Amino acid sequence: MKFEATPRFDRDFLGLPSEHRRAFMSVVQQFHDGCVAFEASRQSSVWPSALHVRRMVSAPRVWEMTWSFASPDSRATFEFNERDGELLVRWRRIGNHAIYQNP
Repeated sequence: MKFEATPRFDRDFLGLPSEHRRAFMSVVQQFHDGCVAFEASRQSSVWPSALHVRRMVSAPRVWEMTWSFASPDSRATFEFNERDGELLVRWRRIGNHAIYQNP
């Protein structure tokens, strides 16, 4: 599974407080494992329940992940693409609920 980030994600990430960045990094392996399971099955039920991964209603190609609803309110958006016949995850935004205004 390959991953890349948009320039907007990179700016969002660098603008987060360090504890928010650490919280995201602590769930990346779970997310990766979910991506591998999703690629194999294409079933949305394979995601770890703690990550709250689902498609966005307002932007069908974009997915959202929430790993904390409390402080820090931690969410990210991403999309799936293909490169060289392999599924690729492109991180789009990271932050709090406000990222949903422009996912």
